[in-house]
Amino acid sequence: MQRILLLLFIWGGGLQAQTRWLSGGVEDSALHRPLAGVSVQVLEDTAHTITNAFGLFKLRVPEDTATLLFTREGYWPRQVSVHIDNHLLITLSPIRKTTDAIAVAKARSRMQHTSNPHYGNMAMGTTSFYNETYGSIYENRFVRAAAQPLSTFAVDVDRAAYSNIRRFLRLKEAIPTDAVRIEEMVNYFHYNYPLPPAGSTMALYSRYTDCPWEPAHRLLEIAIRARAIAIDSLPPSNLVFLIDVSGSMGVSNKLPLLQAAFRVLVNNLRPLDKVAIVAYAGVPGVVLPATSGDQQAKILQAIDNLSAGGTTGGESAIKLAYQIAAAQFIPDGNNRVILATDGDFNVGLTSDEEMETLITEKKETGVLLTCLGFGMKNYKDSKLQALANMGNGNFAYIDNLEEAHKIFAREFGSTLFTVARDVRTGIVFNPAVVKSYRLIGYENKVLPATAADPGVQEGGIIGSGHCSVALYEIMPVPDSLATDTVLARVNISYREPQDTLLRELPGSVPAQLTTFREAPDDYRFAAAVALFGMVLRGSAYRGCGNTDMVGQMARGALGRDKEGYRQEFLKMVKMVRKMKR
Repeated sequence: MQRILLLLFIWGGGLQAQTRWLSGGVEDSALHRPLAGVSVQVLEDTAHTITNAFGLFKLRVPEDTATLLFTREGYWPRQVSVHIDNHLLITLSPIRKTTDAIAVAKARSRMQHTSNPHYGNMAMGTTSFYNETYGSIYENRFVRAAAQPLSTFAVDVDRAAYSNIRRFLRLKEAIPTDAVRIEEMVNYFHYNYPLPPAGSTMALYSRYTDCPWEPAHRLLEIAIRARAIAIDSLPPSNLVFLIDVSGSMGVSNKLPLLQAAFRVLVNNLRPLDKVAIVAYAGVPGVVLPATSGDQQAKILQAIDNLSAGGTTGGESAIKLAYQIAAAQFIPDGNNRVILATDGDFNVGLTSDEEMETLITEKKETGVLLTCLGFGMKNYKDSKLQALANMGNGNFAYIDNLEEAHKIFAREFGSTLFTVARDVRTGIVFNPAVVKSYRLIGYENKVLPATAADPGVQEGGIIGSGHCSVALYEIMPVPDSLATDTVLARVNISYREPQDTLLRELPGSVPAQLTTFREAPDDYRFAAAVALFGMVLRGSAYRGCGNTDMVGQMARGALGRDKEGYRQEFLKMVKMVRKMKR
């Protein structure tokens, strides 16, 4: 802890003040309907956010009282003095320029978009779309380096958001804002950073350039590349397939796709691996006891014979799966429960908080968790994300068989074999060079300073050969005032999969600025994906960025695209451009 405190004061920065939050809603004064896309700004401070699809907002404020400015195109701006204890419901008055038929038609169109009937109810912390639920995301704001130099976040290999967004685009449906998790989009792709040297678990890379969507700002990339374990050297696996066969899974893009996906995984098993299968509807049952990986016909027959029907008793099923995994535990092996579901638990524990508590208890057994999401219109993304985060695991969404091949064949090692756990990145920015910084994405993975205590290390997991990328947008100190050659100091902390010792990988980022145009393909492509995420979210931080800029950046950074994933990304950008016309 003394080391962390020392880091906080390396360049004279103080400790972060107590975090204060303001939340509320904004509605149209005439129609009394929620207003999405309203800019909410704290005057004389950098705090800023926009209202979500339900007109709701939440933002940090520096003091117990603040003055907020609410602005939205087509409405009169409003300035309100508030206290953090206030329950805010702000009304904005439309600017009535004309009442001709065309204007009325446009107004009705906006109203219908705001009150989209596809949106359902919203519980605290989640948004609902087509009866799908997503954890609410409040974008990271700019933070003054002098006041809070330390930025800390958990590192993991979740990629579910990207394939889920692809599903919405292919269906030509609007994308729920909270379904867009930028870090999962960026880390969906493979990046060609060198593997760490022999004997090392991870290698650290960084680059600092101008920012294409905000010319006065800078862009910093931090990349971590994990060691890759050869397939024939991977430890033996003790896997429990926990498969949802409830009634909600009985459609073509759920259980049938799930069965096809698991066939891909089974075909990659080895004789030293073993698999058990638990299927659950109202009551869980053992479909297949622990079976050697060389008995593929037996395992596949058990998968193919599954059928859907009944309610979804997730609680008892999870307990049974962990019980089997613990009974078959392989010391120094890959012990893992693979949960495949649409996430719709309706028997037993159902809230995200209750399921998180259950999974937190179970992860102490040393069994990891992989969550696979399937389907639509009843898909509970928020639950699966919560389970994966609390279970020392990862999370993917399978929208087609090609995605199953990507997860279970092409990226078999990084998906199922962990080389480091409790992985956390801590970056201390130099206030002599950095005025303010903003972490792009990772909103639900940001860790407080108290989480830096080695005794309560929090973090994610990173798989064999995986590359994890994070981007920061930087407001620099003017060149004439900058007094140092170091931009930031970085520390990656982690534990080996079967070890309790906390290890560290330190590094520093020079303040040497290069041009974005001259940066490597991987850097520029990751930035393009991050900007695309901001465009999809309607982010207030996207500056002059739009789909045209995204496409231009990505086309010039395709690099080696053997599997065609980057070309597919360009097609998705074109889909969004057409939808916006």
